[in-house]
Amino acid sequence: MDPIDTLPLPSRLDVEAPMIATARFAIGDVVRHRMFDIRGVIFDVDPVFANSDDWYDAIPEQIRPAKDQPFYHLLAENAESSYVAYVSQQNLLPDDSDEPIEHPAMAGLFNGYADGRYLLKREHRH
Repeated sequence: MDPIDTLPLPSRLDVEAPMIATARFAIGDVVRHRMFDIRGVIFDVDPVFANSDDWYDAIPEQIRPAKDQPFYHLLAENAESSYVAYVSQQNLLPDDSDEPIEHPAMAGLFNGYADGRYLLKREHRH
């Protein structure tokens, strides 16, 4: 008998499978924030929260999102400025305004717009 065959197998209760989070939005989608006057285009997504604890703790507790959901990296803009935002899925809605995103980093990541989505440049695709 092979020594590996004598090792005990873990019971089903001992095995922890990662939670499967389904992303509601895709790279290139235009979205807006549910609570704040922010809109932007998604350029990356994390399946669960992947920022610092300090960043997370700075969010007021009464509106702090759960960590076990997708978080999106946005080229974001509001009436005053353009910036990069990190937003939970629960706080995003589709933006159907058909207004272009005018973030200065757009030309570096995207090369067009079709079917309601910005097209990621080939060199940035995985």
